[in-house]
Amino acid sequence: MIELQPFTEADFPQLIAWIDNERLLKEWSGGLFSFPLTAEKLHWYIEGTNDPQHSDAFVYKAVDTSTGQTIGHISLGSLSETNKAARLTRVLVGDAARGRGYCQAMIKAALAIGFDELKLHRISLGVYDFNQSAIGCYKRAGFQQEGILRDVVRYEDGYWSLVEMGILEPEWRQRQVAAQQ
Repeated sequence: MIELQPFTEADFPQLIAWIDNERLLKEWSGGLFSFPLTAEKLHWYIEGTNDPQHSDAFVYKAVDTSTGQTIGHISLGSLSETNKAARLTRVLVGDAARGRGYCQAMIKAALAIGFDELKLHRISLGVYDFNQSAIGCYKRAGFQQEGILRDVVRYEDGYWSLVEMGILEPEWRQRQVAAQQ
């Protein structure tokens, strides 16, 4: 089982170790960070997060409760109280944990927080079109593809396109009921 816990300064070394090259940092963060990822940059990233009364972003580490090991990172940001919406961002499963279904568990845990605790109506995300394993994970979690933003990121001599995806609270609830039957 996966539990999402607040990402803190104590978690910085693990995340920095996972993101050990410029391309992976760009895939994970878009243009938010420059390589190399450092503790100083991460301090800024978590400043003002994870306060249910005042934050517009929640940053988590994903912990495998059977082992106590941190296996990933995920954030739920751009919270809009007016629109009851947020965006999943910076999803990463650590090297040793990839290919074991953790991504799906992390997404489900984040959706439960968004829809059950934060009472959101919509959660969206963006994923680069070449990341087919992530796209498959998001679709299995109930996200629907809503469009493609072409050539939004320049990397080396090429461009990356972004697949926009979203899920609505009634769709998520319907999936929860179906899973229990």
